[in-house]
Amino acid sequence: MSFLGAAMWPLAAHAQQPIPVVGFLNGASPRAYASNVSGFLLGLKETGYIEGQNVAIEYRWAEGHYDRLPAMAADLVQRQVAVIAANTSAVPAATAATTKIPIVFLTANDPVEAGLVKSLNRPGGNVTGVSLISGALGAKQLEVLHEVVPAAKSVAFLVNRTNPNMELYIRGVQEAARTLGQEIEILNASTEAEIDAAFQRHRDALVVAPDGFFIGRSSQLATLALRNALPTMCPFREFTAGGGLMSYGVSLPDQYRQFGIYAGKILQGASPADLPVLQPTKFELVINLKTAKTLGLAIPPGVLARADEVIE
Repeated sequence: MSFLGAAMWPLAAHAQQPIPVVGFLNGASPRAYASNVSGFLLGLKETGYIEGQNVAIEYRWAEGHYDRLPAMAADLVQRQVAVIAANTSAVPAATAATTKIPIVFLTANDPVEAGLVKSLNRPGGNVTGVSLISGALGAKQLEVLHEVVPAAKSVAFLVNRTNPNMELYIRGVQEAARTLGQEIEILNASTEAEIDAAFQRHRDALVVAPDGFFIGRSSQLATLALRNALPTMCPFREFTAGGGLMSYGVSLPDQYRQFGIYAGKILQGASPADLPVLQPTKFELVINLKTAKTLGLAIPPGVLARADEVIE
């Protein structure tokens, strides 16, 4: 064998080695999550992985049908992906499917209370990720809404009970409502028709829970809130940008970037047991002043001063 041939052989063998595969398991739809996927890919890129070059991604989208997630998770395990990246609704299916393949989560729940990890600093198993701590988030959303609509005594909470992680959020807002002396009604919606029906209920205000199905219907939620003159608080900016009154929550694209960084670190050889669970340090309050005027609401100066973005 010539020197050139000998020199090229290891390179050719290396080139033929399969690239790692990330299983991306998500309960929502790709249309609604385009910006979040971009954030995830950016996080992977920051750790040296570029889709289609040195990493492949197997996407699995449940389109709001959470009952499909267990089969999707089992399929990814059968394909022996290197790591599974699962969002809130997909986490239970992923953890039930494997205790060996590393799992990176992005969850709205307290991961310790949910039994995903032993502690935030030392997860201890095959699971780690990013916690959005939405239990406390729901209470804060209700408090801000109360500042804007202090006369609201009856408040509806729109939740998707097919999401296996809704109970923590519900408990948080129920406790906050009792503190504020407000009457609450939990409304379930897992279809567009049920969303429509929820806005027909006679309540003074509405809070929307963090859920992939709802994120994909931000425009529908904003339109219904305006049509029914219902002051509404959502956890995602897309709602407010689409004409809704207010949103308070994390920047999902940025959290998905952190999600991608952790997936990349595991591909590099890091153990989930040693990667502390990340928590957001910044929450964004976005207010649509045009919508406030349409609803006849005067946003208190103190709330406006705290807003990260004001849409006029």
